[in-house]
Amino acid sequence: MSETTSVKQQSTAAFYGQAVASFGIAMGAVSLGIYFLDADAWVRAFLAIGVLYLVTSAFTLAKVIRDRQEAGQLVSRVDQARLEKILAEHDPFQKL
Repeated sequence: MSETTSVKQQSTAAFYGQAVASFGIAMGAVSLGIYFLDADAWVRAFLAIGVLYLVTSAFTLAKVIRDRQEAGQLVSRVDQARLEKILAEHDPFQKL
């Protein structure tokens, strides 16, 4: 049986830093925009709640997509192991 190891993909520190900085800048810009909006306090509060709900929904969606992808990789590895076991046990010279 052949031994295969999957390479775990990791993002670089620069990509991680860029993603965190981008998120922080976007949240700061939206927060400042809502704070300085020329509207009643309840309108600004409604917009702030909407932004927070959108952010939490985006995090949840990203986690669900990642979990699905990881589960698919696990099933693929199990199927590959089964196939390798069948091939290793098969004797092409055995009489039928």
